[in-house]
Amino acid sequence: MVGENKDVVYGTEDLLMSLCNSVTRVLNVATQSKVNYSGMVQRITKIGLKPDIGCFVLFDGGFTGLVVLNFAADTAMEIYERYMLHMGMPKSELAGSHTSDEVSNIMGELMNQIVGDFTGKVRRELQTNITQNQPKMLVLNKQVMLSVDTPLDRPEMRRVTFYTEKSNIFYLELAIDRTEFIRLHDFDASEVSDPDALMEQERDNHAANQGGGSASRSDEDAINDELLRSLGM
Repeated sequence: MVGENKDVVYGTEDLLMSLCNSVTRVLNVATQSKVNYSGMVQRITKIGLKPDIGCFVLFDGGFTGLVVLNFAADTAMEIYERYMLHMGMPKSELAGSHTSDEVSNIMGELMNQIVGDFTGKVRRELQTNITQNQPKMLVLNKQVMLSVDTPLDRPEMRRVTFYTEKSNIFYLELAIDRTEFIRLHDFDASEVSDPDALMEQERDNHAANQGGGSASRSDEDAINDELLRSLGM
């Protein structure tokens, strides 16, 4: 029989903090620099992509939601350059503008690592599973509002401000169905991910992507176009 004094161990703010920790964890390792987030969170009523670069991912399963990261050009270039230099790329070979396809691809890779880290923690700590689509990154010159195709019964939306080592700013926005996870019994939720192993895997993936064929790129573009249509874009 379940005890009467079971505490709610995870709610919306807890999920948000876990996601924010995934952002800082991945970017700190990827860029070998310090990324922090604000101790204050904003309640918002709309979620969207904003200039200069917006990246989003949908997830579903144990709970449904939409995650957006919005970067100004300077912020995106700082993260991109630090990441590529850490991966061993000569500075002379780096893209010079945030509108470059290479910058888009790298920001998408990092978004994928962030969400992968988050979904791993969800499996371990909440004993449930969520799946996500391939993150999509867009270079923008105006704001684009998004809505989740799957209806949210009690939607909650939040925005958190992040700061890079050079004091550049980017924003995370989260739209999620209000949910609470209550512990029924004790279980082992120990951390098993290794940041160095994560980076090594990403180096291998990056090398493989460099040699990828045009057919796979066309397939990915078709999937991305379908995702944008489902979001009304």
